Amino acid sequence: MYAPVSVVIPCFRCSDTIDRAVESVFNQRLRPQEVILVEDCSGDKTLEKLYEVKERYPDGWIKVIALNINSGPGTARNKGWEMAQQEYVAFLDADDSWHPKKIEVQYGWMRSNPSSMITGHKCQVVSFSTNFEEGEVDGVRSDDIKAQRVTLFSLLLRNKFQTPSVMVRRSVGVRMVEGKRYSEDYYTWLKIIYSEGEAHYLDYPLAFLHKSAYGEGGLSGSLWSLEKGELDTYIRCYKDGAINGLVLVFLLCFSYLKYLRRVGVVFLRKAAIKWVS
Repeated sequence: MYAPVSVVIPCFRCSDTIDRAVESVFNQRLRPQEVILVEDCSGDKTLEKLYEVKERYPDGWIKVIALNINSGPGTARNKGWEMAQQEYVAFLDADDSWHPKKIEVQYGWMRSNPSSMITGHKCQVVSFSTNFEEGEVDGVRSDDIKAQRVTLFSLLLRNKFQTPSVMVRRSVGVRMVEGKRYSEDYYTWLKIIYSEGEAHYLDYPLAFLHKSAYGEGGLSGSLWSLEKGELDTYIRCYKDGAINGLVLVFLLCFSYLKYLRRVGVVFLRKAAIKWVS
């Protein structure tokens, strides 16, 4: 049985992880109608790998888009979003995975709550290769889920919508800023709230991150670039008229304090690893 959901996965040098990501989508108890893999001009054998993955699944279930220029995950997600044919669009990163009940629970809740334009949920960081544990969501049905309304200010203070947790209605008109490589997703979720409608958070671990939120490899390893991306996001919100100057100054200072904390956490983590070794 299929749900009217398109899954968009940006792919950049992800040959080692894409199998796990796609398998977690295929193993959904309520399977999404289509998966769109967007290859962001990796310059290696990633595109070849994506076509190999496509051949292992039912005809037409996976679509592969190859970009000619490396443009970052925001642009890649936009291309997949444009191709999406289903009523809902869910996002997954190539190095993460989903709980088998993610689509069943999240899509079911959104279908029952038409005022919500975007939802996210808890993500669990895992340091092992298995895809999931049943845990808290075993036996949970979508009509049992309690969702928290997410306001603009609460999301400005803390981005609870990690990308592998997000599902939106395809009717949403907002898209990611082309070429913006850091915090492009965060800005999009904020803009949906202040220009499109309600947002909600489901407090259940329906996605799994196979690396820490920051301080490890890939995009998450560049703390200062991430910080500049977040500062740019707040400035864009100000220019959009969503926040005033006083709120902007507060957010810029608050963000920088969070950045200093992250630097300290990463420093201590690396020091501990070095001391143990």
